[in-house]
Amino acid sequence: MTTKDPAEVPSETAILDITGMTCAACAGRIERALAKVGGVEAAQVNLVSQQARVEIDPKRANRAALEAAVVAAGYGVLPPVSTAGPIELDRNGSEERDRRVLVRDLAVAAALTVPLLVLGMSHGAIPFADTWAGRIVQFVLGTGVLFGPGRRFLRAGFVAVRHLSPDMNTLVALGALSAWAWSTVATFAAHWFAHGEHSAPHIYFEAAAAIVTFVLLGKFLETRARWRLGDAVRALHALVPALVHRVDGDASSIERDVPVADLRPGDRVRVRPGERVPSDGVVVHGRSAVDESLLSGESMPVEKGLGDRVVGGSMNTSGALLVRVEHTGTETALARITAAVELAQGSRAPIARFADRASAVFVPIVLVLALVTFGVWWSIDPTWGGLPVAIEYMVAVLVIACPCALGLATPAAVAVGAGRGAELGVMFRTGAAIEQASHIDTVLFDKTGTLTTGRPDVVAVEPRPGIGSEELLRLAAAVELSSEHPFARAVVGSVQARGLALDEATQFVSVPAMGVMARVGGFTVRVGKPEWLAQHGIDVAAVAPRVAALASGGVTPLLVARDGDLLGVIGLADALRPEARAAVKQLRAMGLRLGILSGDKQGVVAAIAKQVGIDEIAAELLPTDKTRRIAETKDGGQRVAMVGDGVNDAPALATADLGIAVGTGTDVAAAASDVALLRGGLAGVPVAIALARATMRTIRRNLLWASVYNLLGLPIAAGAFAGLGIALSPVYASAAMSLSSVSVLLSSLMLRRFRSASGAEIVR
Repeated sequence: MTTKDPAEVPSETAILDITGMTCAACAGRIERALAKVGGVEAAQVNLVSQQARVEIDPKRANRAALEAAVVAAGYGVLPPVSTAGPIELDRNGSEERDRRVLVRDLAVAAALTVPLLVLGMSHGAIPFADTWAGRIVQFVLGTGVLFGPGRRFLRAGFVAVRHLSPDMNTLVALGALSAWAWSTVATFAAHWFAHGEHSAPHIYFEAAAAIVTFVLLGKFLETRARWRLGDAVRALHALVPALVHRVDGDASSIERDVPVADLRPGDRVRVRPGERVPSDGVVVHGRSAVDESLLSGESMPVEKGLGDRVVGGSMNTSGALLVRVEHTGTETALARITAAVELAQGSRAPIARFADRASAVFVPIVLVLALVTFGVWWSIDPTWGGLPVAIEYMVAVLVIACPCALGLATPAAVAVGAGRGAELGVMFRTGAAIEQASHIDTVLFDKTGTLTTGRPDVVAVEPRPGIGSEELLRLAAAVELSSEHPFARAVVGSVQARGLALDEATQFVSVPAMGVMARVGGFTVRVGKPEWLAQHGIDVAAVAPRVAALASGGVTPLLVARDGDLLGVIGLADALRPEARAAVKQLRAMGLRLGILSGDKQGVVAAIAKQVGIDEIAAELLPTDKTRRIAETKDGGQRVAMVGDGVNDAPALATADLGIAVGTGTDVAAAASDVALLRGGLAGVPVAIALARATMRTIRRNLLWASVYNLLGLPIAAGAFAGLGIALSPVYASAAMSLSSVSVLLSSLMLRRFRSASGAEIVR
């Protein structure tokens, strides 16, 4: 294994939007062409997203060289999207134009093919069909389809052969041309083939036209289905308004409506109620409630005022805001999340290697099989009468054997799975992460900030007889108001949440690691550790058993005394996340082994584990200890997922088979993880694993269908069961081939029905 010089320039990633790809062989050909460019370290082409992701050494390769390689391979490359504005929804309109051309070609082909099928398959019911004039009509109709709408297959098939890489277009072109060529010769030189009682051989213009029409129909249905694969990403794109109200002066200045792409950092924009914030920025005027649920998962709108940050894509619900733009285009949090989802949709799961290898050799094998089929059938009847039969079976083999369904099996499911995950607040980094998540059998959790909220809360208020709970809290909060300690903020926050008034405190004194004291209402009030109060002559023996019980349960006790008299105990603890218990219950129902790895004290970790329902714990661990524990678990044959906050747990997340980061929409793109939970906290963990399992089931179903389709379809098309009366004409072969790809896409789109990790969605 070679290592890189640290001084080397890091590799860069180039994203190319490809045009002209029609099947898995196309993707493979482009990958091979890109790999030959000097400086390319890795190239991955995705048929579903129509994109190439290329890792390059910027010193030796550039975008121009990559585009030249793609064009030389017979395909097109769209110009790069500007990073100044939002990501384009429709690849600069290219995809919509392609769809319009496809619809036009399909309409023309269908209009010519329908009467041709009526004439060609009448079998004597229409006498005109067998006359010279009838054959000429069929020739005109068939030629119009093949060299009109069908020219896309002829052109692409020729390019593939020229590059010694035959593909689906080659098979379709050869099949349709073979049927058309035979029929043309049989029409204009019928006397060459006169035999027996028949003065003219059968013609197959309807087969040539039907091949083109059914393949176009399949492409149309495939395009419609493929468009739905990107619904989740388009929903994210749609959160950015097309026009924004830019204000060039102060808040009272006249505003101008400009395209969002024209925004630059430092610009100021006005956002009215009911409008979405166009870009990440800071509020410089106004106050309003902003709905950030899509990014943060916070169900209630968040109050925003002077100096508060707002995120592009969030909805302003009440007052008007003037926002100073800080990030635009691809630098915004929404754009980073969108790009991450697109990356996952366009990446390849390891299971796709099977389809890649199969597709690479499948077309050449089919060409050989078609020739063998022709040879065998003509050897059975080596006469002019046997020739059309041999051609018919050969054409059926060529047409039915397109490996498109095999090539679409994995990327289609990954695209839908990643998109559905984004809608549910689960972001898979890559297709490999989806596959890895489906195999997980052990989930380990960090405690602080993951199972718990990461901040202390008041969980117990126990005053002595004669003192009310609210009075005890008010006295403690009056003293703690001047402290910055997290415990102090928790006590003050608890009082404020109850709507209680605070007395004024003076002569505040803080004793580090011990407690605080101040004068409140003419009395000296102390709040702190038992030993500190005991040092000042306060009798704490009466509460010693309760203090010990709280501490053993992971609760930190703070004692409150007034002028030497003990008033009671306030217990604080890192509160359990509200969704933690339900998430753990769902994970257990999925048959997963669960554990906690924490740097906190044994008693605290044990208390949290008991609350949440996890039996296995490891406490007082350094970050290196966590990675060692994970490595040992993996060595024991377990496939481990580590769930952490994505910052302090970065080494553990990287060591695990699958790193799952609990974050928010604004920082999730930078988390060190394979899976990031955009919202919902731990509730997303069972959703991620269940969705990954559902996606892999879909991929396996797709691969099985595509393989069985070819294994059964090829011998039937070749006439292996003709003796049993089972045969497949080129017309039906073309329909079957087209519908096979559509069926794989529809199977993948069923993942959009995935709802949650509860109920029927949970599978072992």
